[in-house]
Amino acid sequence: VNISILIVAVVIFLLVIHHNFLSLSDFLRRELSDPSPLGLQPIDFIPAAPQRLTDEGNDKEISVVIAASDERLGGAIAAMNSIYQNTRSNVVFHIVTLNDTVDHLRMWLRSTSLKNMRYRILDFDPRVLEGKVQVDPQKADTFKPLTFARFYLPNLVPHAEKVIYVDDDVIVQDDIVELYNTPLKPGHAAAFSDDCDSTSSKVAVRGAGNQYNYIGFLDYKKETIRKLAMKANTCSFNPGVFVANLTEWKLQNITKQLEKWMALNVVEELYSKTLAGSVTTPPLLIVFYKQHSSIDPMWNVRHLGSSAGKRYSLQFVKAAKLLHWNGHFKPWGRTASYAEVWEKWYVPDPTGKFNLIRRHSEAYEAK
Repeated sequence: VNISILIVAVVIFLLVIHHNFLSLSDFLRRELSDPSPLGLQPIDFIPAAPQRLTDEGNDKEISVVIAASDERLGGAIAAMNSIYQNTRSNVVFHIVTLNDTVDHLRMWLRSTSLKNMRYRILDFDPRVLEGKVQVDPQKADTFKPLTFARFYLPNLVPHAEKVIYVDDDVIVQDDIVELYNTPLKPGHAAAFSDDCDSTSSKVAVRGAGNQYNYIGFLDYKKETIRKLAMKANTCSFNPGVFVANLTEWKLQNITKQLEKWMALNVVEELYSKTLAGSVTTPPLLIVFYKQHSSIDPMWNVRHLGSSAGKRYSLQFVKAAKLLHWNGHFKPWGRTASYAEVWEKWYVPDPTGKFNLIRRHSEAYEAK
């Protein structure tokens, strides 16, 4: 009997040692994995899928990339909450942020109803943009490095075949899996919402035709642009929401192509002088000229932030699958149209910091 007890004890001890060894090996494997050359390092990760997913066998991982700057962190939180609450799919958020925002973001996620959400926090190193973005020294505080995170998707999500990128000023009202399943044509690395075919109204840009065609973003007086033989009236697309095929992205070296045009712009100033859109749009328009698929326009109903007035009817807003407050008036400032829709998905900041930012934004907009 004593020998049997001793044998059982030894077996249990060996099993515990074996389990701990496997755990240590797994930890070391994660820690020693090849670091990203861009400083896009994983900081935090919650790997366990919710029980409701594992029970149904719906374990296909859907990667969603979103940038989260400190002054707009509430926007990213609301966007993720709307996606999380409207799907039963296995969504994993890859949240790109700057080092000084990590603690605030982690506290917000861990101390609220989002604590069971699957996510991975990535620290973006702005030095990767050196020589590729022209920063006015007098307006250095307006430089937003995270807007370029979408250019580096394969570095952010190296093992995914397909990802969704969304801006932080969106709210999703349907199951994100439908957007994920957008068919991409052979040879296309991404699918965007085309402006000409959009349900959104066209926005005029003084001196540059319209924001919905190429001449609104690129300077056609420059020889480098003319040599591309891209028609100036070509319909542009909105890069605030898109689906990317990362296999094609890597095959075509899309990131390097984008960096090439960023660097050329620093030297030759290729963007339109009356540019109304984000400075991230022009290189994307060049690289994906007539080489992208289309997403359902209801998955990017935009320009809600272009004015404080209500551009769409309440019925249309309710029917939209994704609402996008691109423009000056953000929903967390309360003067944007249908800010109450955004408010429904906002999760209050447990630190109170974002509340101060919102009050400052409201005071600015009231002037």
